[in-house]
Parts: sequence; C-alpha cells; structure tokens
Amino acid sequence: MDASDMGDDLEKVLLSEEQLHTRLDEMAAQIDADYAGKDLLLVGVLKGAVMVMADLARRLHTPLAMDWMAVSSYGSGTKSSGVVRILKDLDTDLTGKHVLIAEDIIDSGLTLSWLLSNLRSRGPESVEIATMLRKPEAAKVEVPVRYVGFDIPTEFVVGYGLDYAEKYRNLPFVATLAPHVYSV
Repeated sequence: MDASDMGDDLEKVLLSEEQLHTRLDEMAAQIDADYAGKDLLLVGVLKGAVMVMADLARRLHTPLAMDWMAVSSYGSGTKSSGVVRILKDLDTDLTGKHVLIAEDIIDSGLTLSWLLSNLRSRGPESVEIATMLRKPEAAKVEVPVRYVGFDIPTEFVVGYGLDYAEKYRNLPFVATLAPHVYSV
C-alpha cells in the first residue's frame, strides 16, 4: 500500500514503513540497554499509540508488562487545551515500577504533560516517554522525552496509528493529509 492507493486524500509520504521499522529497531535496542535487569511497564495511550506500542513491544527483549489508558483532552477541533479527562485508567498499580509511555506523536505536549504528572504521582520508580513522532515547533509546554523516533514539521499527518476522523490509522507509513480533506 502506498499513498497513491488513497486517491488525492494524501499529499506525500513523510516516513516510509521501512524508515519507521528501522528507527523502532534502534529505539528498542536503546530501551533494552537502559532497562537491562529491570521490569518494565509499557503504557499506551489509546487509540493512536496502538501501532507504535505493538511494534515496539515485539522488538524489546526486556521483560515487560503492558497496560493502556484512554484520555480525552478538551479543546476545539484539532487543538488540545490540556484539560484532560481519563476515559480508561490503568489496571496496574505503578508503585515501584519502571513506566515507559509509548506515544504515536507529541504535538502541543499539553495532554502528555498532564499525563506525566498524573502517572508520576502514583509512586513509580521512574516514568519516561518514547514517541515515534514529535512536532517541536508545535510545543506549548516542554515535555522531557527520552526516546524520539523522528522530529517532523508541523503538518497534518496520518497513518501508523494517526487518524483524521478515525480514518487512515491502518496505513503502514506516515503521510501528510491533503488540506481539502480537513478544511471542509
């Protein structure tokens, strides 16, 4: 599957499936080195992080458990306000655990900043972040990210878990969405 299969909804492929997988291999090797001898809890934020978390988890050799959260941030349209509501909380007690949040993308950082603070208040040994994509120019707050796949420009991207109106998540690559799709 490539961008031409999507008609004129996609402008260009920003990151190919091969680029994503190569970078995930590199990130997994670093995470394995950093968490050697430690039990790791991988936390995904639904729904966007599903692809990244699954692919990352399969590459890790470190013993790990997985858990999921779903959060909703209030704001208008595609903009986050940083006011967050937990829709599905973790099932795992974080006390004394090494927590690694797996993210698909960091945009403004507002929701993630709140999430980091919330999880740190639960008594873990450590909380770190791994994200496949980050938009540095879109940041509204500084969020310490330990593992970054790629820094990308502030464009509307879809694929590899990222959606627009719940579509395009299943694309194996990351592509820019044509403005006519979201500016209607």
